[in-house]
This record gives sequence, C-alpha cells and structure tokens, in this order.
Amino acid sequence: MLSKNVLYHGSEDPTQEPIELHAGPLLIIFEPGEGFLRYIRMGNKEILRGIYAAVRDRNWGTIPPKVSNLKIENTEDAFHLTFDVDCREDRIDFFWNGTITGDKNGTVTFTMNGVARSTFLRNRIGFCVLHPIRECAGQPCIVEKVDGTVEHGVFPYYISPHQPFMNMRAISHEVVPGCSAEVRFEGEVFEMEDQRNWTDASFKTYCTPLELPFPVEIKEGTTITQSVTLTLKGEVPVETYKVSSPDVALTIGDTQSSPIPHIGLGMGSHAALLSRKERERLKALNLAHLRVDWNLSELSYKDILSRAIVEADALGVSLEAALFLTDAAEDELRAFVKELQRVKPRISSWLIFHIAEKSTTEQWIRLARRYLANYDSEAKIGAGTNAYFTELNRDRPPVEALDIVFYSLNPQVHAFDNASLVETLEGQAETVKSARQFIGDLPLAVTPITLKPRFNPNATIPEPEPNSGEMPSQVDVRQMSLFGAAWTLGSLKYLSESGIHSVTYYETTGWRGVMETEQGSLLPERFPSLPGSVFPLYHVFADVGAFAGGFVVPINSSAPLLVDGLAICKDGKMRVILANFTSQRRQVTIHNLSTDSRDVTSLHANIQVRYLDETNAETAMLSPEEFREHPSEPMETFGGSVKLDILPYAVVRIDDIRTQIH
Repeated sequence: MLSKNVLYHGSEDPTQEPIELHAGPLLIIFEPGEGFLRYIRMGNKEILRGIYAAVRDRNWGTIPPKVSNLKIENTEDAFHLTFDVDCREDRIDFFWNGTITGDKNGTVTFTMNGVARSTFLRNRIGFCVLHPIRECAGQPCIVEKVDGTVEHGVFPYYISPHQPFMNMRAISHEVVPGCSAEVRFEGEVFEMEDQRNWTDASFKTYCTPLELPFPVEIKEGTTITQSVTLTLKGEVPVETYKVSSPDVALTIGDTQSSPIPHIGLGMGSHAALLSRKERERLKALNLAHLRVDWNLSELSYKDILSRAIVEADALGVSLEAALFLTDAAEDELRAFVKELQRVKPRISSWLIFHIAEKSTTEQWIRLARRYLANYDSEAKIGAGTNAYFTELNRDRPPVEALDIVFYSLNPQVHAFDNASLVETLEGQAETVKSARQFIGDLPLAVTPITLKPRFNPNATIPEPEPNSGEMPSQVDVRQMSLFGAAWTLGSLKYLSESGIHSVTYYETTGWRGVMETEQGSLLPERFPSLPGSVFPLYHVFADVGAFAGGFVVPINSSAPLLVDGLAICKDGKMRVILANFTSQRRQVTIHNLSTDSRDVTSLHANIQVRYLDETNAETAMLSPEEFREHPSEPMETFGGSVKLDILPYAVVRIDDIRTQIH
C-alpha cells in the first residue's frame, strides 16, 4: 500500500500549505517551505508572480532552502513575518534571515540579511523578482537605472533572447488606470531576463549582472544584505483583494483548433529490453514514434540502433532519430547510411546536432540531407537544440534548409516546487508562439519533455556522480505520482492548443518513464514505485492516444494554476480531461458541454466521468487494463454544464459530451 503523500507527489514528506496575507488592497500568498512570496494581486490583477532569494552554485544549480523559525503577525490589512533559511550543499553553507512586511497602503518590503558560514564559489546570491506574463507582456514600463537615468520601455511580447533591461534600480508598470506598481531594489545591481526562454511564465529581475565574471569566491564571514520594496503609486483602490476560492470554472470552446500532435516517448536510458507485458501496455498508448539518440562517433550506436528497431517494431511506431555529429561528420554519416541500408529502420524525422553547438547550424543540415534524403525521402530533416528554447531563440535555425524545427524543455531550470512547475505550463505555449515568428509555418517539435533536466548545458565543471543512496539528478520522484500525471496533462493541453506538430515525453520504462520495470525501482527507499506497475501519467497518454488523428478544442479556465483541462475530438465524439494541480479539493464547473453549442440552455445530456485519484490510483497503477475497462460513472449535464468535486491532484476524464463539433 502506498501512502496518500506518495500517491500525491511520490514522497512521504507532507506539503506545507500556503499562507494568505493582506497588505491594504493586496492579496499575497506566502510559501513557508520555500520562503517565497507569490501571486501578489490587486483584485483580479496580478502585480508580481513572486519574490524570493536564491543561492546559485558555480554550475547555476540552486541550493534548496531549509526554512525554520517562522514567526508571523497577521492582521486584516497588514502583516510582519520573519524566518531563517539555511542553504547547505557540498562546500556551500550560507545562512540568511528574512523579514517581510506589508502595510495598509499596499507597501511590501522583503529584506534578507545573510552570512557565509564557509568559503565557496557562487554564481549568484540574492533576490529574484518575477513579473507575470499575462499582465505584463507587451505592456509599457519605466526603468530607473543605477546612474539615476530613466528608461521608458516595454515588457517584450515575444520571448526576448537577451536581457530586456540592465543596470536597474527600480521598475514600475501600470496595474489599473491611474495606479502603478513600483519595485525598488537595494544592495546589488539588478537586470532582467525573459524566463519564458526556459518556460517560466515570468520576467525575472535578478542581481549580479551576467557581464561580470563568474563564479566568484565568497569568503567565510562575508555578509550580504539586500531588499526589495513594492509600492503602489497614484490612485490606489480600496479593499480590492479577494479571498481565495476553491471553485473553478472551465469553458469549452465552440470550434476545433488544431490537430492533436504526434505523441512519442523516448527509449529507456537503461539497457534492458522491453518485456512482453511492457510492449503490450505501451502499444495501448497508440504512440506515433520512439525517440532514440545516436552519437555517430561512438561505435556503441550500432547496439542502440538494433535495440531501437526491435522496440519500435514491437510497438508499431517509427523512430524519431537524434543524430549527434562531430567535425568528422561526413565519414560518420557515410558509415551510418551503410548501417541503415543493412537494418532498414522506419524513420519519421531526423534531429541533427553537432556536439560542439547548442543550436545546429546550416552546414551540418545540408551535409546530413546529402546522405539521408536518399534513404527515406519522406522522413523530415530538422535542426534545433537538445537544450532549452533559449538556445534556439539566440541562434535561429536555418529555416530554408529544414523540414522541421525542434527544442527540448523541462520545468525545473529555476525552481522545483509543485506550484512553480505548474506555472511553467503556460510558458510552454509562449515558446511555441515566439518560435512561430522566426520559423513561419514549418512543423515544430518539442523533444524531449522531461520533469528534470537531462544535463546542464551551462555547467562550468562536470556534474558530480550521485552519492550512494541518492537518485541521479535526472530523476524526479513525482514521475510516479498523481502530480506527475496532472502536470503531463497540462503540458499536453498547452502544447496541443498551440498547434505543435509533435511532442516526445519521458521514456518508455524505468524511473524516467511512463511505467516501472518489472524488476522495480533501483532505490525503492527514495523512489517507492511498485514493480511492474504503470505510473498515473500512463493513463493520460492512453486517454489522449485513443483520439490520435483527431483535433483539439480549446478550454478556458478561470484559475489555470489550480485546475485546467484538455478537450479533444474525433469522429463526432469528444473527450475532456481535467487535472487538479493542487493539494486542495476543488469544486469545478464545466460549461458548454452541449451536443449543440448553439443551444446550451435546455440540454440534459448524459456523460461518463472517470476519476483517477487517491481512491483508485494504486489499482490503476497495478492493474491498468482492469482500471481502463471499468465502467465510468454516469452523470447528467444541466443547461450544458456540470459540477464536479475533484480530489487533490486528481485527473478526471469526461466522455460522450458532444456528437458533433462545429
């Protein structure tokens, strides 16, 4: 039996509930486990997505904060809180005390007083301030520079490849007509980056300009003091904060938008072949392809090629083939094509990389096309990056030479808590929108999508091997959890609605896959999966895969950080899949569930509802076939709407909603 917390997020550790604070007209959320101010709002306007302090090591890794000694004085319109934070990892030992105050005028001040308790190398220590994308992208702002000059600028609409603003002392933008929000920084020089490059849905203003050398040695005993102050200026509304509500409304659109993308998985990074049961369960997902990576300078690629062909044939899919070339690319490709002709794999697309480039340049594409086009003229040949969207954004692909463009993503470049991961879902759609401005109508693939980074493209030294008993850095225990399923559903929603051509997620089996191996977890005390089970996210892929070849219908959520959904249709049938991203039970109303969207006032249609939650997740993991064959719960809509009670981190499937899409 798995505990409720393990089912929720893969770990026995309980989640700490956020604390609601008020400062005059502002509503603010404080995350006690992270020392993080979130979602500073005035009415329905989000002013700041967050304020937090971070310690970044010489490889840009963030040292997890351990918060203690929290003390809160909280009234109806003001608050004062203090807490201690320890940041310890390897040679790094940094302590800081945080003080946050909010007054009845809406002024919020966050101060950190820190001291190094060891000598270590750092790339950055200090505050980060996040401006939200929805409210700020494309909107004007005023930046006060360190030298006292003032710059009138605009938050970028499309994702900026470089810093929009530098040498900052303060920044302000209008929240509502006549009222602006100013953020002022003390203790360091700040600049801004567009975090959508890494799928964070925010503009981040951070300290220590990147033009300065790094890493920097911090001597034991060094003190660091910084502060951030948010001030409302102009005509400040009175009592505009709204108490948080658990209720969420979702509205289904009236028209289909884009085709459901081709969905694939990565081949398992372990060496074991798929068992018969694993093959059958993967076939049930109705996948389009299997991604395999080949470094053509290494002879081992031939063994990987053989295994990939066996697995792809068993699943009835083609291969998404990632080729990594060196400066000896012509010799490598010549030998590779001979091997292709011998074994004859079915290829859907070629992802061309050079090991010394973060984004593939034209010479390697043209060389690859010369050798690969004759093997299969239907297979797409593409360029892009094996790292983050930012690399593609900074070094634009040679579109005239391409059939497809690609990049990878994961939600944990900057932050690691559940709420931060959910925020990145909207950021995934932003990468697609921005890519379209420089690739035009070329097919766009996101491959692979993983919960954690597969490698660090910005490391200054090799990453250390995990200590005994520790999981590899690429593994996230939430892979096996309900939260992992909810996040996956959200990712599919935003990328599908954006019109992406194809997506590749995770791996087939193992702790980075959609199911556990029959042998079970390599570290069951850290990754407590059930041997031979599927993970909850398996059922998300199965539910979407049943509609492969169909179309996406947009869904709008009144609170997309709490609950969101994906609607898909095929052959006159529709399926809606919802996910609760939170640890709270949610009341959700779904509108426009009619068989005829022109008349939703008198319809009383029957629907089928299936819940995947804490009450049945273990059965769904151990006996996925039985779970999927079990009858769903019948319900009736009223006036084209239905209200559901959704447990924490649950995924809900709703079927037989419409017979016709208009």
